[in-house]
Amino acid sequence: MKITLCGAAGEVTGSAYLVETRSARVLVDFGLFQGRGATDAKNRSIKPIDPKRLDAVVLTHAHLDHCGRLPILARRGFRGPIHATAATADLAELILLDSAHIQEEDTERLNRRRVRQGKPEVESLYSTADAEAVHSRFQSINYGERRDIADGISIRLVDAGHMLGSASVEMTISDGQATEKIVVFSGDIGTLHTPMLRDPTPLPAADLVFLESTYGDRDHRPLDQTLVEFLEILKDAVNARERVLVPAFAVGRSQQILYHLAEFIRDRAIPPIPIFLDSPMAIKAVEIYRKHTQLFDQEARQLVREGNFHHDLASLHLTRTPDESRKINNFRDAAVIIASSGMCEGGRILHHLRHNLWRTYVHLVFVGYQAGGTLGERIVHGAKQVKIFGEPVAVQAKIHTLGGFSGHAGQSELLDWFGHLAGSQPKVVLTHGEDNPRAALQAQIRSRYQLDSHLPLLGDVIEL
Repeated sequence: MKITLCGAAGEVTGSAYLVETRSARVLVDFGLFQGRGATDAKNRSIKPIDPKRLDAVVLTHAHLDHCGRLPILARRGFRGPIHATAATADLAELILLDSAHIQEEDTERLNRRRVRQGKPEVESLYSTADAEAVHSRFQSINYGERRDIADGISIRLVDAGHMLGSASVEMTISDGQATEKIVVFSGDIGTLHTPMLRDPTPLPAADLVFLESTYGDRDHRPLDQTLVEFLEILKDAVNARERVLVPAFAVGRSQQILYHLAEFIRDRAIPPIPIFLDSPMAIKAVEIYRKHTQLFDQEARQLVREGNFHHDLASLHLTRTPDESRKINNFRDAAVIIASSGMCEGGRILHHLRHNLWRTYVHLVFVGYQAGGTLGERIVHGAKQVKIFGEPVAVQAKIHTLGGFSGHAGQSELLDWFGHLAGSQPKVVLTHGEDNPRAALQAQIRSRYQLDSHLPLLGDVIEL
């Protein structure tokens, strides 16, 4: 049995693992490469994967860096099942259709330039039809359910606590004789006590573990401290009648920020300040969250039953259309504007930044990871001027980075989650992390559990 690293090897995007035995080929995740070095060619090259020969795909969760290349498989002939939780299937449909729309728009703009330059037109990475074809391949699976997905390969999913429907994968591989191996793919592990989500579920034993290492070199600031800082920003904005811009991922982070705003209003820490959720995708994600409330933690389920969210968020405005979005620019009182994308690489947040980044009476609050090379990263690292839609814009807003909202486990939580597996003395492979975080986590695993870890590069093969 061999597993080829087809992404997220020495970086935090493009997650993909090709599992091959004598009789089966299964792909775990197939995410988009994003941020610095994420060239179009890198996303288009899918070797050594042959979509027509794949028996199945397993999807850990719906973030674009884990599911974003699935439409390429559909375009190139994949006709097998995609196994994921029902919530992941619903959210992936939403995210992939949005991604396909962006791919088509970007390609249309590019081709207009190419035609003017006398160059041939190019094809989009994938189309809306390709994304729609992916959704028809999904087969939902419940947490804890054991399912045979290919000859000699079965899986069981457990809650990873990273986003609604996210999972870690326990894959059992048999050679048809007495030999049986267990391979664990952590997916993205969430933090403990994340609002709405249940805590990550550990797994008991494995022969081989692929462990994410996004924050393998540090722990996050405690959430309660982050909420104190967020509340102070909001209070200052209310008192000075300033606006607060929050670039947030449409799925997961936007809903978490709404949860905390509702909490502040319920506790009367702030008045019912106008809140604009300016992201059609985030609005649709809220509807999907409402569909799967059985996956919420106990506290959130009780709030839903008692109708608290609806009451506390009475000042929430859902801005679905571009016209509604543009009208926010005319709002002159204190307000919170939540818009995607979280890394400021597209979406309506760019329009809000163009209108507000140069103003001194605006707070820009980053609540998520900023990949290298993104506009968000440049602003966080102190850029005095940035280009938005080709226009230079001065950075004069008050910039805040709140790290405690991360959906990824920090170093200590990763080590604790892995500790349940360590007793079985598995082979350890650290992925979904840049070099420094991986090396730091490698050292900690060696010190705490006396186990060595592999740090593979793109295209490397792990054999077991």
